Amino acid sequence: MGEHVDDQQGEPAQPADEGEQAVALALDDLPGGARAAVEAVLMVVDEPVTEEALAAALQLSPQDVGAVLDELAQEYAHAERGFTLRRLGGGWRFYSRPEHAPVVERFLLGGQQARLTQAALETLAVIAYRQPISRARIGAIRGVNVDGVVRTLLARGMVTEVGQDPPAGAVLYGTTDLFLQRMGLDSLDDLPALAPYLPSAEVLEELAAEGLA
Repeated sequence: MGEHVDDQQGEPAQPADEGEQAVALALDDLPGGARAAVEAVLMVVDEPVTEEALAAALQLSPQDVGAVLDELAQEYAHAERGFTLRRLGGGWRFYSRPEHAPVVERFLLGGQQARLTQAALETLAVIAYRQPISRARIGAIRGVNVDGVVRTLLARGMVTEVGQDPPAGAVLYGTTDLFLQRMGLDSLDDLPALAPYLPSAEVLEELAAEGLA
C-alpha cells in the first residue's frame, strides 16, 4: 500500500519535531509559562538579547516574544520596581532604574568615582558622530593630543578599532554596543541631531569674514 495522503492538502502529514514538542510542553507545564521563561533567560544574560534569540531558545515566534517583552516592561514600570526592562543596543535586558543610580554606584564602587572626564566625553562625542575616524583626525578636531583619552575609552569598552584608513593605514575607531547601552540608545540613529547646536550660516559668514572660521 502507498503512503496515506491527506485529500485536502495533497501532501503526507508531517509529524512535529520532537524537540519542539518537548519545549512547547515544558513551557506549558512551567509556572508562569512563556512570561516566566523569558524572565529566566533575561536574568542570566550579560548583554542585551534580541527577540529572535529569545524566540529560538523558547521555540516561540519573535512576535509572541516581543509581545511578552512589551507586557513585562509595562508591568515593571507600572509597579515602580527597582529595575526596568528596556530595549537598548538592539536587544533586551534588565537595568536598574535611573533614580537608584547613586545607590547602585555606591554599592559597586565603594564611594569611588568612575565617571568619564570632560576630555573623555568630548572625545567620545567626536568618535560617535564622525566614526569611523582616526586618532589623528580626532586630535585635529579637538586641537589636543588624544592618545591617552582614546586608550581610556578603549579600556572602558566604549570605543573599539573598526578598521584602517586605506591611504594612511591609520587605525579607525568607532563606538561599541556598550556605548549605546550607557547612553540609553537603541542605535546610532538615535543620537541627537547636531544642527541645533551649530552656529547659523550668518554667524559662520561673519566668522569667515573676520578670519576666525
